[in-house]
Amino acid sequence: MFREVHMTEVKEILRLWQMGQGIRRTRELTGLDRKTIRRYLAAAVELGLRKDGEISDADVGAIIASVRPSRQGQGRGGEWDLLEGQRGQIQKWLEDEVTLTKIHSLFRRRGVDVNYRTLHRFCAAEFDLGRPRETVPVADGPPGHELQADFGRLGMIKMPSGKKRLVRGLALVAVVSRHLFCWPTFGETLKEVIEGFEAAWAYFDGVFRIVIVDNLSAVVTRADPLHPLINPVFLEYAQARGFIVDPCEVRSPTQKARIERQIPYCRESGFAGENFVDLLDVRRHFHDWGLNEAGLRVHRSTRRRPLEHFREAEQAHLLARPEAPFDIPVYAKPKVARDHHVAVCLAVYSVPGNRIGQVVDARADSKLVRISQNGQLLRVHQRQPPGGRSTIREDLPEAKWAYAMRDINYLKRVAAGHGEQIGIYVNRLLEGPLPWSQMRQVYRLLGLVKRFGAEPVEAACRRCLEHDVVDITRVKRIVERALEHKPGGLGSESPKILRPRFARNPNDFAPRRRPTEEPDTDA
Repeated sequence: MFREVHMTEVKEILRLWQMGQGIRRTRELTGLDRKTIRRYLAAAVELGLRKDGEISDADVGAIIASVRPSRQGQGRGGEWDLLEGQRGQIQKWLEDEVTLTKIHSLFRRRGVDVNYRTLHRFCAAEFDLGRPRETVPVADGPPGHELQADFGRLGMIKMPSGKKRLVRGLALVAVVSRHLFCWPTFGETLKEVIEGFEAAWAYFDGVFRIVIVDNLSAVVTRADPLHPLINPVFLEYAQARGFIVDPCEVRSPTQKARIERQIPYCRESGFAGENFVDLLDVRRHFHDWGLNEAGLRVHRSTRRRPLEHFREAEQAHLLARPEAPFDIPVYAKPKVARDHHVAVCLAVYSVPGNRIGQVVDARADSKLVRISQNGQLLRVHQRQPPGGRSTIREDLPEAKWAYAMRDINYLKRVAAGHGEQIGIYVNRLLEGPLPWSQMRQVYRLLGLVKRFGAEPVEAACRRCLEHDVVDITRVKRIVERALEHKPGGLGSESPKILRPRFARNPNDFAPRRRPTEEPDTDA
């Protein structure tokens, strides 16, 4: 079997040669074949190396290159030369993202019969197909500045109900010290991500200045290499905590190399083989595991214990730990309904101005709801529970406010403004124990004023009040027939009795007396 001679062994051959040792003795000392020793010594003499001269690494490299020339281009058959003639066509197909399987099929159609493995080796050697891209190790940032985050699967746990659920883990690692924190969750929602970060700041006892995240859908709304779109809620959270969000490119693990192998480590070392009762039990376990096991191991890259390294080099450079929990807001883009309200989190809030049908921006936290449009704040409401309602009087027209809020006094003022009798009539309508139940009657009366004018309605109301009749239908009939100034009843003419078509004479129903029987004259 061929064994490649190491550079140190070649140097030992030359050193023994300068010491005057023969080939046989050199074979005994180095274990190399005599033919091999002769080749290296012949190459040394040919290159002008002298026995009394100094042996440098450059001389050794030149001797090795002379004995073992490059084998590039050797050991290839005719198929390689055939593919070499098709280099331009292969390059064009690869630029058009044609697969090797398809290229092999196209060559067979053209009568170019080559082995697929040869085609694969040719493309790998000539066009770097399938080879990993070259990369360089990126230097760590200043201590306490960068934190890398990623999500991954941890495993299944059996809940108290007997149902199994998948547990995911939000892993966060300090770039300089490699100190690790893992937050187990059931999902990857924005709320769970923020909860994980809040727990991390308590774990690290401070906030890092830069957070490098993968393209989590809860954090990055639209991934882009240069201008990613960050979720506005998470961006507001970053502003509140004082760190910068730096998303990675899609499918670029080299940009977050410090966190890339942490999820498998959490799964294999922290989760596998453990028996957990519920999610809270998993979180307690990972908190202790991060401090007592993952934090005290000797990291293979830094050769230091991450927890000790973190406390020594990074903890003093962190931002202050937040004192109060973050109030997670809800952003929405509701449309203003016909009632001048928008629905936010199952409650409705009034919007000023005539913006019916327009879309506004709403932000709701646990206390306030802010409504804005085009960057201008329109209204601030107190947060209402689901099904609640917050209406500000200035946001609605006066008439609609009266109807919406059952403002009886407003209706009385409007009615009195059209006429004294109309005002009295409306007061009579609203005298009952449930006055808002008669509001439709009042609106109907005001509609008659708008349709026929105040004067005829005023006269009709006067006539009805004279007869103590409170009936909007009767007022409407009087106004429509213009009977408000005619003497008589309440706008009704003398009834005309029409004889039915098939009516019989009343005399036909009068009782008849039987005629008196006459005496029999023949008797």
